[in-house]
Amino acid sequence: MIDFFFAMMAAGLNSADGPGGSANAQAQSKLTAPSVVISEQSVVVGEGVQIGGATATASVPAAPQVQTPAAGAGFNMAVVPAGLIAEPQTPSGKFTTAAEVKPILNATKGNWVAVRDYDGNDLLYVTHLWSWRCGLAAMAISVNNEPMQNWPLPPCHTQFSTPNAILEDDGFPYLKLKQGAVHSITIQVVYDDLSMDVASFQRGDVLIP
Repeated sequence: MIDFFFAMMAAGLNSADGPGGSANAQAQSKLTAPSVVISEQSVVVGEGVQIGGATATASVPAAPQVQTPAAGAGFNMAVVPAGLIAEPQTPSGKFTTAAEVKPILNATKGNWVAVRDYDGNDLLYVTHLWSWRCGLAAMAISVNNEPMQNWPLPPCHTQFSTPNAILEDDGFPYLKLKQGAVHSITIQVVYDDLSMDVASFQRGDVLIP
């Protein structure tokens, strides 16, 4: 199997919809064939490997009181972080619960990801999911049917009136890959009530200008 690498961008976010001039200057990475741009801190994608972080697998023992999502058809439980606990589903009015964001994400599943051919690279965006992340507990991604890995979500900014806002310190809501590398994407999400969903997309279905 071809080695497959991911790298999260370390700089701040200038725009949720695309990189700005300063972002381009900070996003210099080394290309590897045939898939993704990697950085000095890249990790090899594999089950249980987390983008930009430590290993988090479903096999890690959890405390007795901890609830874990039930396995279902098409779900990769190996990349569901251990120790997840179902959150209360009292509506907040600020879209911070699964009860509030699940209907939106179900209705807009075609917008979960987007691919943009930009400046000689493929940019794979998850801006839409990040914009409703306060109702999510975890997210994982696979590109071109490679092994799925976790993509840690930014914190929910509950101190503000818009807790789902993407702030500068949250980083970039996209992966930078070699131009033309993205052919298919699978995204798996765990809501904060511990229900799960998964969706797959072909490049042509999510390609944006």
